Amino acid sequence: MSLRTLIAEPWADYGLVDSGNGRKLERYGRFRFIRPEPQAMWAPASENWRADGEFVPASDADGGGRWHLDGGVPDEGWPLGWEDVRFQAQCTPFRHLAFFPDMASHWSWMRERVGEGSEALNLFGYTGVGSLALAARGAKVTHVDASKKSVEAGKANAALSGLSDAPIRWLVDDAAKFAAREVRRGRRYDGIMLDPPKWGRGPKKELWQLEEGLPGLMADCAKLLEADSRFLVLTVYAVRMSALAIGELVSQSLGHLGGTVECGEMAVREEARGLTLPTAIFARWSR
Repeated sequence: MSLRTLIAEPWADYGLVDSGNGRKLERYGRFRFIRPEPQAMWAPASENWRADGEFVPASDADGGGRWHLDGGVPDEGWPLGWEDVRFQAQCTPFRHLAFFPDMASHWSWMRERVGEGSEALNLFGYTGVGSLALAARGAKVTHVDASKKSVEAGKANAALSGLSDAPIRWLVDDAAKFAAREVRRGRRYDGIMLDPPKWGRGPKKELWQLEEGLPGLMADCAKLLEADSRFLVLTVYAVRMSALAIGELVSQSLGHLGGTVECGEMAVREEARGLTLPTAIFARWSR
């Protein structure tokens, strides 16, 4: 198992402009936003940030907060692109903008490992940018998320990308229960990506807690891969957990398949100075 840092570089429609003093300034297409970022403990490159909106966190320990936007930011969102994929950005109540730009490193890596007709599974698939990145390379994708709203957003993003007719199964389901059913059905996939939240609820109010649920889910994912499978990508956000811990979990779960495992931190590169801002941890397996 190797340890490394994956750095998402700026692209035309996204960039981390500056960061510091517990905040970050990002560009999403023609708009700029300020969001809280506890890991930006350094001083920013500039004290004079111009933004079209800012997320101001609540003062209580339970989190929350709200957006303060000027009149130019459309409530319904606006289109962005990454390579050949188009999708809608939007200011959500959860302080992010309906996709995770630091995932770009994984999108590129997975696209190198799929081809026409490859079968991929995206668990906790959210608004589907990862699913579309693979479908654009000819993969058949099963996209699973417990939120009907997120799945509908994924379908809308597919239409923006010209991929409405791509072989993507859009499923509103509990990811862990779906994976267990796929094992019982004897299904196999060439690649799996999963981005489980710290906690959440399925469409039937099923409770998900990361520390309790992840080992069992990984055991099922291992059974959905076989000797000819190509990859598994696991990302974890907003938890006090080590990349080495999830790396060892992936190594132990998939050890019978051979291949290699790498783990570490994910980060985005700041445009102002080139420094790297950590965002999440990951572990991934490949053959």
